[in-house]
Amino acid sequence: MDGSSQEEEEDRTFTNISLADDTDHSSRILYPRPKSLLRKMMNADMDVDAENQVELEEKTRLINQVLELQHTLEDLSARVDAVKEENLKLKSENQVLGQYIENLMSASSVFQTTDTKSKRK
Repeated sequence: MDGSSQEEEEDRTFTNISLADDTDHSSRILYPRPKSLLRKMMNADMDVDAENQVELEEKTRLINQVLELQHTLEDLSARVDAVKEENLKLKSENQVLGQYIENLMSASSVFQTTDTKSKRK
């Protein structure tokens, strides 16, 4: 690097503040430029904020998805319980109806065998 490009690089990052009116620049102190530093910090903050925003949106989406799945599971569980109850009720009714049909068949002469050969079989 030659002297002029080094000064340009320093000029981009630092501000020269002269302590005396000398021309050899030996008594100058270099301070960071507030605007450059502030811009860098703001850009870094914006990058972090953008990353945080993306992470926050992803977390929010996942939380909403989990909550939706929980509600769906609760609904399905309630539906399974209702179907089980209905199944038990229908089984009970089927037993009552089966017993009723058996009683009707045994009381009816249509289903009674009058032939002695049929009774043996």
